[in-house]
Amino acid sequence: MTYFFSRITNFLIIGFLCVFLSSCSTGVKTADSSPWDTIKFEKQFNTLDIDFIDDNHGFLVGSNRLIMETTDGGKTWEERSLELASEENFRLLDIDFKGEEGWLLGQPSLVMHTYDGGKNWTRLSLGNKLPGQPFLITTIDRDKAELATTAGAIYSTTNSGESWEAKVVDASGSGGVRDLRRTSEGNYVSVSSLGNFFSTLESNSDTWVAHQRASSKRVQSLGFNPSGNLWMLSRGAEIRFNDNTEDLESWSKPIIPILNGYNYLDMGWDPNGDIWAGGGNGTLIVSKDDGQTWSADPIASSLPTNFIKIVFINKNDLQEAKGFILGERGYILRWNG
Repeated sequence: MTYFFSRITNFLIIGFLCVFLSSCSTGVKTADSSPWDTIKFEKQFNTLDIDFIDDNHGFLVGSNRLIMETTDGGKTWEERSLELASEENFRLLDIDFKGEEGWLLGQPSLVMHTYDGGKNWTRLSLGNKLPGQPFLITTIDRDKAELATTAGAIYSTTNSGESWEAKVVDASGSGGVRDLRRTSEGNYVSVSSLGNFFSTLESNSDTWVAHQRASSKRVQSLGFNPSGNLWMLSRGAEIRFNDNTEDLESWSKPIIPILNGYNYLDMGWDPNGDIWAGGGNGTLIVSKDDGQTWSADPIASSLPTNFIKIVFINKNDLQEAKGFILGERGYILRWNG
């Protein structure tokens, strides 16, 4: 009899958990329509970054030396190649243009530069003493750029990469990075490689400042909203916002719109002010009221991919803002909102 009641009790507990988790997973309603168009490439590489020179001309980069070019605003793409030795397999991680001048970086230890909108690329030597691997590059002005590495080191060049000057005294303050972002004003924020703290670097400073994470959950990624305030994505599908740039230890309570076993990997604000958060297994949600309520995108949820980067591009060389969500297995989404 004891065994029987034990079985019944276990059954009820399991049933309760199933109902509870199911209700969490369906607590976010699916929107009636989507502002995204699906693009599926033949090669199932992971897409990692995207940028545009003008409204029509842009480049997309990713794993396994993937580089693709568009001349119709991102509706269609053609694969291109770089003059690299065939035995070198790079993960092309970041690309950035200002006018026709652009920079491209990859891992391990690849930096390339173009003056003519990507028609020709020059490979630059970084030497053997660069701490960490290239992670983020920003085109500042003619011949000028800033390069950040996975060790939290930041270098600047004013002569097209012939020489680089260190901007950080002690890169160890960043804790090594799993995520790193930069504002147009030159402020940086990074997440340590273990996700146990984050660091900030002001544009006029040469020292990283470490900050405690908002909870015991490890930080997945962290970045700036359009106003310059920070947002945080943590394990357990938690979303937090910071509305006080003077107090980076003060965060909102965790928002958990949907609990389906997958973490959010990135977040972005579209030109309408809507907040998008994407993650594993086709998870893509949007909030139209500053994070108070959320709905799921109907197109994204049907795709067998993880959404790893959300990019909205709005700069002087573009007449209209562009938006893309980069995924794995050759999937990307193009914003038509």
